[in-house]
Amino acid sequence: MERMKVAVIGCGTIANSQHIPAYMKNEEVEIKYFCDIIPERAQAAVEKYGCGRAVVDYKEVLADPEVEALSVCTPNLMHSVIAIDALKAGKNVLCEKPAARVYEEALAMQKAQHETGKVLNIGVVNRFNDKVNLIRKYIQEGRLGDIYHVYLSFRCHRSIPGLGGAFTTKAIAGGGVLIDWGVHYLDLVMYCLNDPKPLTVSGEVFCKLGRDIEGYAYRGMWAGPPVKDGIYDVDDSVTALVRTDGPVFTVNGAWAQNIEADECFVDFMGDKGGIRLIYGGDFTLYTVENGAFVKYVPEVPEHKSTNMFENEINSFIRCIRTGERLPSHIDTAVKTSQIMQAIYDSAAQHREMALN
Repeated sequence: MERMKVAVIGCGTIANSQHIPAYMKNEEVEIKYFCDIIPERAQAAVEKYGCGRAVVDYKEVLADPEVEALSVCTPNLMHSVIAIDALKAGKNVLCEKPAARVYEEALAMQKAQHETGKVLNIGVVNRFNDKVNLIRKYIQEGRLGDIYHVYLSFRCHRSIPGLGGAFTTKAIAGGGVLIDWGVHYLDLVMYCLNDPKPLTVSGEVFCKLGRDIEGYAYRGMWAGPPVKDGIYDVDDSVTALVRTDGPVFTVNGAWAQNIEADECFVDFMGDKGGIRLIYGGDFTLYTVENGAFVKYVPEVPEHKSTNMFENEINSFIRCIRTGERLPSHIDTAVKTSQIMQAIYDSAAQHREMALN
């Protein structure tokens, strides 16, 4: 079988830590281009991985008929622009999360996918996580019974990334902690519950701790250091209530809070059992059996455990060849974009939002 030619657009952290290594491990693909607006970054990828060609303009990639697929690993501002251009150029696309800065852009991406028929998957990588899929199976088997409430907590002490840079500039990122971390938690829950229909959303977001960029105290800063004359106009914390035609979601997130504790977990609460998933880690199932309190901590054997990013990339390549529809398809990912947009709209208008 001829190896599929692919490209990586945006050669920053997520590309180097996840996408590129996963492509390199897949024997069915060959990376032909590394593209980045910073020439040195693209060239560094060529030298590091020993393959491909460094380019600055993504349209040069789209003009090459040999390229069948690409990953979009740019800041959020360019997600919809590049994805739509790529689809119209006949390319298959894996776009990092979030799908876009705002719901309207995500809908435009969905429209382009429907019109072109090419693959458009979003990097909601938890849908390819072994333990998340086990939770989903337990829920489908009825082990939790009627799930009525899900609590999503993504709270850290002082973890604003790259204060003053792209992550904290609304025009580029579209939002803060909700769109950066919350997208993963919301999508994970939607997936485990088989994508219930959102009905109403009430939320508030806060831009508090990072406003004084120069005075902001922190112990470490991913995507840093701070840009002291930069922009900070996004949410560093969020709270919301989401009603669906299934369970109610309670959302509680913070990039930064004046409580020195990291509380990153999801609670699924049912009338027969409950599950607490430590994000990125193990989960515990709590229930009652024969009048006794019981808890399980399922462990996936090491020889059966898989890397979720490798699963995501491998599934992306496979679905291009087979026509399989993945759970990360834009049609499912756009629902999370709708919920996040409703939270932001609710916060801006200080009222509950009803969704169609």
